[in-house]
Amino acid sequence: MSTNLRRTDPVAKSIRLQPSVLEAWRRTNGPEFRRASREHGLAQAGQWGRARRSYAGANYGRTTADWHTLSTSADAEIWTSLRTLRNRSRQLCRDNEHAKHAIRLIVNNVVGWQGIGFQSEVMMRRGNKLDEKLNDKIEQAWSRWGKARRCHTAGKLSWKQIQQTVIRGVAEGGEILVRKIRKKFSDSRVPFALELIEPDQLVDNWTGRAPNGNEVRMGIEVDEWLRPIAYWLYPRHPGDNMTTGVPQTNEYQRVPADEVIHVGVFERPNQTRCVPWLHAALTKLRHIGATEEAEIVRARASASVMGFIQTDEPELPEAGDSGAGVEDDDFHGERVWDMAPGTIRELNPGETFSGFNPSTANAALEPFLRHMLRSVAAGTGLSYESLTRDYSQSNYSSSRLALRDDQDNWRTLQVWLIESFHQEVFEAWLDMAVLSGELNLPAYESDPELYQAVRWMPRGWDWVDPVKEVAAAKAAVRAGFMTVADVIAAKGGDWEDVFRQRRRELDTAKDLNLVLETDPAETTEKGQVQASAPSTSAQSDALASGQASDSGDEGGAEAQSDGTDPNEEGND
Repeated sequence: MSTNLRRTDPVAKSIRLQPSVLEAWRRTNGPEFRRASREHGLAQAGQWGRARRSYAGANYGRTTADWHTLSTSADAEIWTSLRTLRNRSRQLCRDNEHAKHAIRLIVNNVVGWQGIGFQSEVMMRRGNKLDEKLNDKIEQAWSRWGKARRCHTAGKLSWKQIQQTVIRGVAEGGEILVRKIRKKFSDSRVPFALELIEPDQLVDNWTGRAPNGNEVRMGIEVDEWLRPIAYWLYPRHPGDNMTTGVPQTNEYQRVPADEVIHVGVFERPNQTRCVPWLHAALTKLRHIGATEEAEIVRARASASVMGFIQTDEPELPEAGDSGAGVEDDDFHGERVWDMAPGTIRELNPGETFSGFNPSTANAALEPFLRHMLRSVAAGTGLSYESLTRDYSQSNYSSSRLALRDDQDNWRTLQVWLIESFHQEVFEAWLDMAVLSGELNLPAYESDPELYQAVRWMPRGWDWVDPVKEVAAAKAAVRAGFMTVADVIAAKGGDWEDVFRQRRRELDTAKDLNLVLETDPAETTEKGQVQASAPSTSAQSDALASGQASDSGDEGGAEAQSDGTDPNEEGND
C-alpha cells in the first residue's frame, strides 16, 4: 500500500520534492547568491577600470600572446646583436643593389663630392670685424694639410675622402674610430694625421673589469659616469689574418680616449656602442633579394622548356637512336634535344610534338616589391623615390615634398657629423699647428676658443623649380627674412667667395669694355639698359666738377646693385 501511495499520491510527491525546490530557490535568490553577485560585480568593475586606465598596446590577449618584450638597456640589446648586425649589413651593402644605393645616397648627400667646406672666422679683438689676413693663413694651412700623404696615416685618403669614408663606415657598420696620431707624415708641416679604425677591431666581446678596476663595456673602458676613458683594440683587424699572414695575438692595445674620436649615432642614454643604420630594414632587404632571385629562376626555367614529345609506345628508343638519323641526349632516361633558331626535327613514328607556352611574368610581383621597398625606405630614413629612382607613382608636388623631407634628414646628419667629427679634428689639428710653429696665433694658450671659430659649409641642393624659388629667395632677402649669405649657404656656397668672384668678373668685364646681361647696374632683368646707368660723359663731368668720389659711390660701377636692396632707386 505504501508503494502505491508513493506512485499515485500527489501530496506525498510534493512533500518528497519540497527540499530540492527550496535549495534551487536559495541558490538563485538567497543571501549567498546576493553576496557572490556583489563580489563578482566589484571584480568586473575593477578589471574594467584597470583596462580603461592602461594603454591598448600593453594589453595581453589572444592577438598579443606572441609579443614578447624585455626591459633591457641599450648596451644589453646591442651586445647580443652587434656583430651579427654589422656583418649582415655589410654583406647586403656588397650584394644588394638597394642597400648599396642607400649607402651611396647617404654619402653623396651628407658629405658630397666636395666634402664639407671650411672657413675660418676669427674676429679681431677690436672693431668686431673678421681678421681677413689671419683667417686666410689658417685656411691655407688647413688646405695644405688636407692632402692624402699628410692627413692620412696610410697616405691613401685625402681630407675629402676621409669624410666620405667615415660617413660610409658609420652607415654600414654603425660606428667608426678615428685615431689622432700626433706625428708628421711625408712632408707635412703639422705633426698630425688620422688613422681610420673599423669597429671590428674593438674587443666587443669583453665586458667586465679592466686591470685598473674600471668597467669595460664591449671593449670601451668607462668611468663611474660611463664616460670613455680608453678603447681596447686588437692589434690588427680580427678578420685580416688570412690576407696578411700575420698570426693573431691575444694581447690587446689600450688607447686613451683623448686620442680617439668615436663617431656614431647614440640614440639612448648611456649607450656605449652604435648599430648599423640599415638594421631595421635588413630582413626585408634579404626577402626582396630572395624574391627577385626566385622569380628569375622561375622565368628562366619556364623559358628553357620548348615543348614535349608525346608517344603511344610504351618504351623509348635506345639512347642515340631517334629513328630519324638525329642523335639525342639521354638525360636520366629521357630524350632531351638542344634547340637552336631555324632547327627542323623529325619525329619517330607515332610521336607528336606539343609546344610549351611559358607563363608570363608574375603580375603581382611589382606591387609587392613596391610595398616592400617603401618599408625599406622608411626604415632607412629615405624617400621611396630617392631609394628606387621610381617616380612613376608621384607627381611634382609629392616629389617635392619627399625631396624636402630628405633634405631635412640630410641637414640633421650634416650637423651631427660636423659636431662629432669635423670640429674635433680641426681643434686637434689647430693645437698641433700652433705647437709646431706652422701658425703664429697670439695668446692662443690663454684663449684658444677665439681661433677655433669656424664656419663649416656642408653641401646644398639645387632648386626643384629655379624660377619660382629664386624669385622667392629674392623676395625674402628684400623683406629682411633672409640674407644673401643664407641663400648662398643653402646651396653649399660661401658668400664671401661668391662676392669676391663676382667683383673680379665685373672688373674684368669693365676692363674689356663688356656689358653683361647679368650685371644689374647695367641692365634690367629683361636685358634692357638701366635708365640710371652712368655714362662715360656723365662720369667725366662728375670728375671735372670734383664729385667723382660721390658719383662713384652712388651710381658708378664700383657700387653695383643686385636688385635686392629696397633702398636702391627703381627696385620697388
